[in-house]
Amino acid sequence: MIVTTAAKPTEQTMAKAKSLAEELSGQFQLRRGRTLSQLMTAGSDDQLIVVLDNEVRYYTGSTSEQPLYYHPSMAFVRVKRLLRGEHDPLIELSGCMPGDRVIDCTAGLAADSLVFSVAVGPEGSVTSLESEPVLHAVVREGLSSYKSGLPEVDEAMRRIKLERSNHTEYLASLPDDSVDIVYFDPMFEEAIEESSAIGPLRSLANHGRLSDSAVQEAVRVARKCVMLKEQRGSTEFERLGFTRCKTKKTSKITYGVIAVDRAT
Repeated sequence: MIVTTAAKPTEQTMAKAKSLAEELSGQFQLRRGRTLSQLMTAGSDDQLIVVLDNEVRYYTGSTSEQPLYYHPSMAFVRVKRLLRGEHDPLIELSGCMPGDRVIDCTAGLAADSLVFSVAVGPEGSVTSLESEPVLHAVVREGLSSYKSGLPEVDEAMRRIKLERSNHTEYLASLPDDSVDIVYFDPMFEEAIEESSAIGPLRSLANHGRLSDSAVQEAVRVARKCVMLKEQRGSTEFERLGFTRCKTKKTSKITYGVIAVDRAT
């Protein structure tokens, strides 16, 4: 993997690029007037990260393809609705309240983590887990620097604690009844065509099937419930013991819940 910067980087951006190269076992390359394609060709490498002043972009295969970078996408619309006092299905169905502690076991671009973070507020906490190193790095940098134009949303992003970890191992390390909600949103086996915003994510994301052991650990540590997001026709709810929730018939996704109800 090659890590580089814009043509004229600041000292801070240069330092961040060098740090990312070390973290991801990549090679840092100065631009020296070269295009991104020229860097990839010269380095015989089809993976490239570009560190900009306020963004990190990941390219694979070709720089003509859309890069992966952090953006809240539809989560921004959802959190604006929450801030207006409107409802969100995930928050309603999970029973999430201000002050709750949430673990999002499958971070991806941390969209649902952001919704949870707004819902739990400053007095709550959201820990978001991502096992894939590049995706973890891109999202971590985005959460720390992205500016949405709404201070409440930016503060919610900064509060998310993103951990690079396997979710089963992480859950196994926690005490019983130590969080309120545990959430799973595995990568769907079939892409939803309308979700072009997460297209570049699919090449990096962990496509592993959610395991029974992960769900068992989640039930052990959750005080309120364990939630699963899946495509409407998925059989994963039945396989893993989740009760399907009622959602709009027009929605391509739905949720399942295992109610724990040990909250006091």
